[in-house]
Amino acid sequence: MSALDLDLTTAPPERGRLYWLISDCGNVVRRGLTHYQRQPVNIAWQLGFPILSVLLYGYVFGSAMTVPGGGDYKDFLMPGMFVMTMAFGFINTATVVVYDSTKGVIDRFRSMPMASSAVVAGRGVTDLVVACAELTILMLTALAMGWRPDGGWGFVAAFGLLLWLRFALIWLGVWLGLLVPNPEAAGGLFAVAFPLTMISSIFVAPQLMPDWLGWVAAWNPISSTAAAARELFGTPVGGGDSWVEQHALLMAGVWPVVLTALFLPLAVRRFQRLSR
Repeated sequence: MSALDLDLTTAPPERGRLYWLISDCGNVVRRGLTHYQRQPVNIAWQLGFPILSVLLYGYVFGSAMTVPGGGDYKDFLMPGMFVMTMAFGFINTATVVVYDSTKGVIDRFRSMPMASSAVVAGRGVTDLVVACAELTILMLTALAMGWRPDGGWGFVAAFGLLLWLRFALIWLGVWLGLLVPNPEAAGGLFAVAFPLTMISSIFVAPQLMPDWLGWVAAWNPISSTAAAARELFGTPVGGGDSWVEQHALLMAGVWPVVLTALFLPLAVRRFQRLSR
């Protein structure tokens, strides 16, 4: 057997596009998780605000808060805090994307022989992994404070709905990260996100607000996820009589689809324009 025949018989099999897409996506995910490992202060900052909010609203204002239909306010609050953490996640996504964009990291990825979609997909997978860690730590904190949800498949479904909302907001974060000029501007998105979370059912049931404000809060997408999570966790729901509040489980699944359908094409289009 000649040397040429030996080389042909021992040559590795040719890899398909799907293999390289998964491989490139895995490399991007490993890079993102390595940054968190080397800079744990980022995780501490992302978790610090929700945990402080739980302590503030649960212990300081908890005795003054009422839940329609009765129940412990801490049980009402905890699912809302999980939703708020997922909602604020798009700011972290935007900050990382704009940092990579301004530092030339994305241009470096685009110049390499790798699947272009792996950059965006890897960012999404990284954020979902981090979101799982954030939810786990927050839930352990809530359990330590006396929160007692129902177990079983309802708990799993609620956890999945929270990640479903986070998945939809990833594309909003990617799109905004490609729009804003620098990381400082991305940090300013908090000023927009905070009122959107306050005008919702995270802290107070919409029926306790003025009529016009309660209507806005009820139709806020994160209110549907908060109400659905409360129902699945078996904690006080405090639901109103409006259609969207009566169908919180349905809308908790529909709103992320709408957000993904809106912002995913915008993010992809903006990413494609980077090379122009």
